[in-house]
Order: sequence, then structure tokens, then C-alpha cells
Amino acid sequence: MAILPILETPDPILRTISKPVTAFDATLKQLAADMIDTMYDAPGIGLAAVQVGVPLRMLVIDLQEPDPADESGETIVKNPRIFVNPVFSEPSAATNIYSEGCLSVPEQYADVVRPAQITVDWQDLDGKPHRERMDGLMATCIQHEHDHLEGILFIDHLSRLKRDMLLKKLHKMRRVA
Repeated sequence: MAILPILETPDPILRTISKPVTAFDATLKQLAADMIDTMYDAPGIGLAAVQVGVPLRMLVIDLQEPDPADESGETIVKNPRIFVNPVFSEPSAATNIYSEGCLSVPEQYADVVRPAQITVDWQDLDGKPHRERMDGLMATCIQHEHDHLEGILFIDHLSRLKRDMLLKKLHKMRRVA
């Protein structure tokens, strides 16, 4: 497995609308495995294929939550999930606000409002269909990653003023590094 380079804004590939996956083969499985390794290495909790330069409708997520059996809270349970060709329906009227960050907009965070619940239909790596109603951080994360498949970054949900301030901070951080 390989650690893939993660594209960062303003790379124009990040604005590409990803194509549906049609071949459920060894190449797709290898890409998913490499994306999971890349996500863990970054570290992050989600990654869309387009962020590694492959504009296909696939994303990986692992919330990496603490093991409930470990009272110290130090043991993290890894449970990577792979979503191929995800489609949303039934967004809730209720919303959540999360301070979101993105591996493609490094070290920048801002509050984003999204539906608190969403129904997701997707395929697994073998093309088998799945459906699940998601809420909480998983609902936020999958909506964030799905935005990437549409060429949207979390900063696009901000006011122009907030987005410009965040991008200036990112530019300054890159100059210093």
C-alpha cells in the first residue's frame, strides 16, 4: 500500500466533478486501500478520491473513535468505511454546526452548517448496494467528503469575508514554511 500525495487548494483538480465508478476491480480496491493509508498518515478522518488526484466517486471515512471498553480513552478503534458512488436523500430540516477542517486546506478550520441527518445510498468495493441513515459526526463527515466529489470545498460554505481571511492565513502559513 502507498501513501498518496494529497492535493491542496488552489489545485484545479479539486474543483473537478468526479465520475461514477463503473469498474469494481482490483485497481479500485488498491486505490481504496491506498486512500485509507493516506488518510491515516495525514492524519484525517475522511478522504475523497479526487483529493489524491483521481476524480472518481469514492470516499473513505474512519471517525477513529475511542474504544468504549478502554476507560482511559487512549485506545482508538479503527473502522475504515468505503463509499462508492454515494447518493444522498432525505436531509433533515434540523442542522448541526461543526468546526470543519480539510486535508486539502491544511490547518484551517471554520464552522459549517449541514443537515443533522442524511440518508446515504452507496456501493461497496464489489458493487453491492447499501443504504443507511446517518447522523452526528458521520453525517457531517460524509457530507463534507461528498462535497469533494462535486468540486466543492468546505470553505465554499463560508461567507466571502471568512473564506478570504482563511485563504490569506493559509497563504501566509505556506510562505513561512
